[in-house]
Amino acid sequence: MNWISTEKRAKVIGALVEGNSINATCRMLGVSKHTVLRLLKDADIACAKFHDRYVRNLRVRRLQCDEIWSFVGAKAKNVSPEREPEGWGDVWTWTATDADTKLCVSWLVGGRDAGWAYDFMQDCAERVRGRVQLTTDAHKAYLSAAESTFGGGVDYAQLQKIYGAPTDADQRRYSPAKCIGSDMKVVSGAPDPDHVSTSYVERQNVTMRMSMRRFTRLTNGFSEKLANHAHQIAVYFFHYNFCRVHSSLRVTSAMEAGLTDHVWTLEELCGLIPEENPIRRIDRALILKALERTA
Repeated sequence: MNWISTEKRAKVIGALVEGNSINATCRMLGVSKHTVLRLLKDADIACAKFHDRYVRNLRVRRLQCDEIWSFVGAKAKNVSPEREPEGWGDVWTWTATDADTKLCVSWLVGGRDAGWAYDFMQDCAERVRGRVQLTTDAHKAYLSAAESTFGGGVDYAQLQKIYGAPTDADQRRYSPAKCIGSDMKVVSGAPDPDHVSTSYVERQNVTMRMSMRRFTRLTNGFSEKLANHAHQIAVYFFHYNFCRVHSSLRVTSAMEAGLTDHVWTLEELCGLIPEENPIRRIDRALILKALERTA
């Protein structure tokens, strides 16, 4: 990656987490695509390590979980057999949100079967302490996963929303279905019915779609590589937790959860990334000068 300053790095990361695509970021800031992709990868590694180390031992009273759909390359029905090994097809992002602090406790990018559900629930269980009230949608994979990971230390309820589909064909494609009711099912423990909800995690998923070009529906802004898709999500969630001030809280989620005492700047985020030493440019210049002297 070509060496760029921390200030330029912050501008690149800021553009990406505010909904700009890779190509748009390159055009706006005059940075090569290779540099942006390399920075995104390095930022993913740094942010994921920080989250894994410090977002733990959380006192969460109400945990809401959901999955958000996207795709890489093409939708699953349109993917050729040659592209499947590259990760093309439907991709699901599992998210867990603390209803009180709005902190994203955990996320996982992958499939939607029982194995992925177990890995996701296991990570959630390892990051919280004490008894927690858990609410998910009616996805069956959650049932065994929550029982295997949380055991008896959870008050768990599933909330299934009932939607009425529009009759007009165009409305079915471009308009969201209207929620006409919901069905609550107590799975284990004694969850408080007044707090059985997935509203906060669903609202976070809406913000997620609006903040990442890769999640925009009915456009050509989808990811073409699964790795880049995962990189973007990791950086987004770190920014969401530590840098983004929520209007209802007037602080960041990490501050509300007691993980930090200030609003992180993009420069601080970029400070987690190991500095790229520009010595390669100097070496190349010295080599060229040496060749000129010997010519």
